[in-house]
Amino acid sequence: MRLAMREAEQALRKGEVPVGCVIVHKGMVIGRGHNQRELLQDPTAHAEMLAITAAAGHLGSWRLEDTRMYVTLEPCPMCSGAIILARIPEVYFGASDPKAGCCGTLMNLLEDRRFNHQPAVAGGVLAEECGEMLSEFFREIRRRARPAGKAPSEDE
Repeated sequence: MRLAMREAEQALRKGEVPVGCVIVHKGMVIGRGHNQRELLQDPTAHAEMLAITAAAGHLGSWRLEDTRMYVTLEPCPMCSGAIILARIPEVYFGASDPKAGCCGTLMNLLEDRRFNHQPAVAGGVLAEECGEMLSEFFREIRRRARPAGKAPSEDE
């Protein structure tokens, strides 16, 4: 998860929502990614999607069997779907996502028996650190958007 956090830090330096992901196969990182939606102007440029593409390229296969995904934020519906389709057997995430999380928060796509593949899921890995990076990013966004002289609200 620490490597995924380094990816999230790269996203942060680029002004992107700080989410990072790595995919490991037999003890080696074969795919990594961090959010690049703003940079690429691509709504699918989530950390998980970029890491899946890199891992598939490394293995020369869309089937990412015998891999583990580590991501700093609970995957959304799009990324959860890609995880299922890529046959990733294990997913570990940091912070829960109350707005788009599909690994137990809003729903649990990854453990839905109606799909032909159900990865094992474990959330809360370094959750506090992963969540704080995201919280700080959004606090800064709100601070910049606040008119000069206006006091911060209670949730800031």
